[in-house]
Amino acid sequence: MSDNCHVEPIQKSALDHIIQSADRILLSVSGMGCPNCATRVRNGLLLLEGVHDAEVMLNMRMAEVYFDEKKVSVEMLVQAVAGAGNDGRHNYLAQVINT
Repeated sequence: MSDNCHVEPIQKSALDHIIQSADRILLSVSGMGCPNCATRVRNGLLLLEGVHDAEVMLNMRMAEVYFDEKKVSVEMLVQAVAGAGNDGRHNYLAQVINT
């Protein structure tokens, strides 16, 4: 892993009662090769207004996202994952596993 691949994680926390009442989706994410990739994907999701929390599991190639479907669509989540790799070096692709 090279230094120019490093990315700082976004700090965003949601209260438990918000997470418990949030919509949840599980995404399959391809293209991640290291922990920085997982952080990059998580950051991309957390930047969306309406995403309360996201856990990206590198070893399982999945992301679990808690969000408000009134503010953010599933398509926007998929696009955010793709956009997280929009640097000419990383290429991520998300597909819905389950909602």
